[in-house]
This record gives sequence, C-alpha cells and structure tokens, in this order.
Amino acid sequence: MSEIVMPRLSDTMEEGTILRWLRQDGEQVTRGSELVEIETDKAAMTYESDQEGTLEIVAPEGATLAVGELIARVGPGVPAPADSSPNGQRRVEVQPGAPQPVASQPGAPQPVASRPPHASTQSAPRQGAATSAQAAVAPGEDRVRASPLARRLAHESGIDLATLSGSGPGGRIVKADVLGAGATGAPVQAPAAASTSAPAPPIAPATPSPAASGGDARGAQAEVLEGVATAKGETSVVELTRTQATIARRMAESKATIPDFSLQIDVDMEACVALRSELGRLSPKAPAGDAGATQSQQGHTAAVPTYNDMIVKAAALALREHPRANGSYRDGQVQLHSRVNVGVAVAAQDALIVPTVFDADEKSLGEIARETRVLVERVREGAITPPELGGGTFTVSNLGMYGIRTFTAIINPPQAAIVSVGELQPRAVAGEDEIHTRRMLTLTLVCDHRILYGADAALFLARIRELLQAPTALTL
Repeated sequence: MSEIVMPRLSDTMEEGTILRWLRQDGEQVTRGSELVEIETDKAAMTYESDQEGTLEIVAPEGATLAVGELIARVGPGVPAPADSSPNGQRRVEVQPGAPQPVASQPGAPQPVASRPPHASTQSAPRQGAATSAQAAVAPGEDRVRASPLARRLAHESGIDLATLSGSGPGGRIVKADVLGAGATGAPVQAPAAASTSAPAPPIAPATPSPAASGGDARGAQAEVLEGVATAKGETSVVELTRTQATIARRMAESKATIPDFSLQIDVDMEACVALRSELGRLSPKAPAGDAGATQSQQGHTAAVPTYNDMIVKAAALALREHPRANGSYRDGQVQLHSRVNVGVAVAAQDALIVPTVFDADEKSLGEIARETRVLVERVREGAITPPELGGGTFTVSNLGMYGIRTFTAIINPPQAAIVSVGELQPRAVAGEDEIHTRRMLTLTLVCDHRILYGADAALFLARIRELLQAPTALTL
C-alpha cells in the first residue's frame, strides 16, 4: 500500500486545500491519471497520481492539510475499514451490560433527549433553533454562551436563552437574537412551581469575590463593545480565500521583519514614447478585408511593448549589473542569484498575483511583451500555475494606469527590492532658458536595508533611469 501525501506545488507552499477529488473512493487509478485538484497559496492545480492501484481517499474535499500529510492511499486492494459493515453502515462495539443502541427503523419510537418542559409546544422551526442553540454551549460547560447584555434582556423579557440560536462569534447569543425572539413571540420559560412546604429562609447577600468583580467588569465591557457594534449596523463577515490569506500573512511578515527604505527618481520618458510609437508603426498590419490575416496579425500588433515592459527590461539589465539588488535575505545570509527573474504584479479578482518573467535580462523587449501579455491573461482567467508564480528575484508594480503619481509598494520577501511605477504624465521641466513640457513618470524603489544600502540602491535606480532615457539599449 503506497501513501499519497499533500505535495509541495510551489516554493512557498506550506499547506493545501483539497478542492475536488477527480477519482472515486475504491476506483482503479493509473500512473499519470489526474487524481485531485489542490488549491495552494498561489493557484489551484491538478495533481497526477504517481502510483497505480485501488484508491482509498483519506482526506475529504475541503480539507486543508500541511505539506507532507496523508491525503490518500493507493494499493493492489484497499480493505474495508474495520468499523464498517458490508452494507456500508458503521458497526459500533458495545460493552456487555451497556445500553444497546436502538436501530432507526420506520415507525419505531426514537429516543427523546431531555429538554425543557415547554419544548413540546415548540414548532419545527423553533426546534431547529434549539438545536442550533446547543452549539452555543461551550464544551464542558452547562451554560448557554451569551453576552451579558443578551442575558439581561432575556431575563427582563422572560425568554429562555436555551431556546435561542446565537448569531454571534462561535454561536454566542447576542442582543439582536434576544430582540428578534421577543418580536416573534418566542416561548417564555415557565417559572418554577411554588413549593408547598415551609418558605425558605432569606439568603444573606454574599460579598462579591474579586473574580466575580472581574467578571462584572468584563461583562460591562462586553456590553459597551456590543453597543458600539450595534451602532455600526449589520456587519457581514467575509472569509479570506487561501490566496488572500497568504498575501495578508506575507505582507504582514514583510512589514514586521524587513527594515526597508525608499528612494524616488523622476524619469523623462520622451525617448520611450518615441520608441514605442516607432515600434507600433513598424509592426505588421493586417490586410484590409482579410479576416484570417487579421487574426494572425493582431498577435504581432498586440506584442508592441508597453511602457511597463520597457521598465521590466530596464530593471532586468540593471539587476545584472547590480547583483545585490537581485539577491535575497535568508537566515542571516545574503543570497545572490545567477538568474534574473522579474515578477510583474497583476491585479486579479480580489487579489494581487505576481507571475514571473524568467531570465528577463536575456530576452528581447518583444519577447518580454508577448510573455507578459500571456501571463496577465492567464492570471485574470484563473489559469496561472504555481511554477509561473515562483522563482522571482525582483518585482515591478505599476499603478500608473489608475492615475497614481507615486506610491510605496511592500517588498515581496525574501527579495531585496521592489520598484513602484507611477503615472506617465506631461510635466513642466525647467530648461536652460525656458520651460519645457516633457512626459515624465516617477519610480519608487523600496529596498531591504539588510541587503542594499543607500548608495547601492541609488546607483541601481539611476541605472534604470539611464536605460529608460536612452531606450535603444533595451532593443539589443
């Protein structure tokens, strides 16, 4: 019997979620057959079986497991689980003398759980609410979980908290649940029957203990917080996707652990504007009226480099000349990488994805333009794969298309730096004798000070500007 564990599908993957099993439990699988869809911290992809035999699924769909944990077994034959009978029903071992469970049969009386005296008068929806209310009781406690304000309102209204279902965190009953029950006429707990024996002596008031006083203080604080939350109106909770959770974790890690600093530089883009215009003019145009040629030629026209492509190429060439900017920081050491792999930040659906242009310093400007366009389309279609997202040594992030002049991006650890690209816009520039209007943009370089010092970063950023202001070198 061979075990299949959660695979590591990307260099940053720590755990994965099983989205869908593509084979049934007990089905015969072969080597290379698609087995399961797994969502990683970067993308969802299909994992192929490296074994053949009968499949036994261990981890169900929706389960999240760490890399290396068991998800399935494959072997020549999978025996039925010891606690299962041939008809698929679970067998329960009963100790001698223990009460025997009664099988559920049509028409057979079912055991009735202990419930309050008024429970029999509840309607079916109310019984469902009571069942949900059981979730509000913390394990090992016999008290219904409710906020102090909800308890007070329930006491004043004569509402039994055990009959309510909580909508607060962890099934906790809050003020809105009690008010809703009062509006719908929830059953009121019947008062205990008066005793016919002698009246009980009055109980002397007990001195509150320090713990009780602390509980009262916490209860008052909870009431205040609940009142503040109520003032905000209805609040909906949006669960983060695995990708969003990974982004949140990595960005928090970056800001908490990286001593960063930023530099800004203005770039005169007039030469790049002229180069792009010339490349667009020289690109093959589709013959008029030829539909087939139009489709084939559109690919050439679409490959005209954007200004962002030019910045990627300029950064790649500058990284080759400044290897520390192409490094990373790990475990107190600076690692210098031989390949220049530039990540391009892409805004996807409610996430920021960074596909990688590998060996960008060795690719022509046209190759970078075509590859980047394909990567962006794959990101927005949700078809990007983990290998296309890993291995980056530097990142370019551009918000200029949204009218943002400058911004400071967050370093993608463990990379040494990230460059932020602002809007290309005409600006007044002072010449020797007059004011000129030039198309300019601002680059902001954010650096990890453990790898790059101020002077090194300044030289690197100045080299990017030099290449953009004389972009002929980008076409070589």
